[in-house]
Amino acid sequence: MEILITGGTGLLGRALCKALQARGDDVTVLSRHPLRVPRLCGKGVRGIGDLSEWTPARRFDAVINLAGAPIVDHAWSEARKRQLWGSRVELTQALVAVMARAEVLPAVLLSGSAVGIYGDCGELICAEDGPAQPAQDFGARLCDAWEAAALGAEALGTRVCLLRTGLVLAHEGRLLARMRPAFAMGLGMRLGDGRQWMSWIQLTDWVAGVLHLLDSTSARGPYNLCAPQPVRNADFTRTLAAALKRPAFLAAPSCALRLMLGQRAYLLLGGQRVLPERLLGEGFVFQHETVEEALRASLD
Repeated sequence: MEILITGGTGLLGRALCKALQARGDDVTVLSRHPLRVPRLCGKGVRGIGDLSEWTPARRFDAVINLAGAPIVDHAWSEARKRQLWGSRVELTQALVAVMARAEVLPAVLLSGSAVGIYGDCGELICAEDGPAQPAQDFGARLCDAWEAAALGAEALGTRVCLLRTGLVLAHEGRLLARMRPAFAMGLGMRLGDGRQWMSWIQLTDWVAGVLHLLDSTSARGPYNLCAPQPVRNADFTRTLAAALKRPAFLAAPSCALRLMLGQRAYLLLGGQRVLPERLLGEGFVFQHETVEEALRASLD
């Protein structure tokens, strides 16, 4: 297949490019730095710098939309919120508009989202068929608008799948890279009371899940890309510390996190108990079902 990926130079995109090339697909990546694409994503991967380079005569069989500025890295000023919105919602709207002009429509659009669309769910189990109304915090509203923009491609006749991704565990991932130094020194901390749920997925399972949705012509709509065994933050903290053979007795007080992070604190203090019911119902098998297995694979 001829496949276009936006956001292809990030952790998820690079891993996906490698898997697609390994099975013989031709991959093009939209990037602000197209000359870097072959080095980052694979020697045979082509880079384009702007959607205008997708002319109506150019054919892509599938589009995988992973673009989006990092959501945790900077304070949520109004300017930063506009940047986050533009890099997800507005880019997706522009992508669908370009698709509409193609002489041959892509058969499928797989578009990024996150389990944050469910908001802070407490003890409720979040499956793809609910809640009926999205949460109203900024992250949830951002995901909801992002998904709505992608679903615009359905009116064109393109199959659309929404990738509601949990926390990704990977050797080169930003999450573990940030946590590992403190945990390795025995300074790992649970966040607040540690009872909030964390929905996660190991990188190899995320890639396999995306390939499943790419190839399954009956798959459409939202899919939770997370492992079937979410864990509480306190349990994740203990498990990561144990994997590094270090203690973890400390806690980061909720009030301190709110003071330091402002609106972003709910990303750490809230949680989602998300289950991948649709993937499991379609027979998808996870290689890493427990967080212990996933961390072993990600820390080696």
